[in-house]
Amino acid sequence: MIRVQDIIFQLYTDVVTINRSGDVYTCVDKDNKPVTVDMSAVNAEFTKQNYKNERAPEYPSVVDQLDLIYHSGIDAWKAKIKETKDKYPKP
Repeated sequence: MIRVQDIIFQLYTDVVTINRSGDVYTCVDKDNKPVTVDMSAVNAEFTKQNYKNERAPEYPSVVDQLDLIYHSGIDAWKAKIKETKDKYPKP
């Protein structure tokens, strides 16, 4: 699952600590100095990557995927996974 904090760490590599209070994120660097974060950019990137969160619960378990491959082959597995990918496409 991707979280807002993950996006902050991706966009702001100098951030080492994030404290959250409600919708407010306070970020600091390795010297414990505040890092200004553009939350509109963070939210935009989160929106772009949120398909990962939507897909995750839809995929069959790894055990079920392996069972499908064993009994029906790779093409059946690809078709099953494609259903979820098509339902929640990358933006």
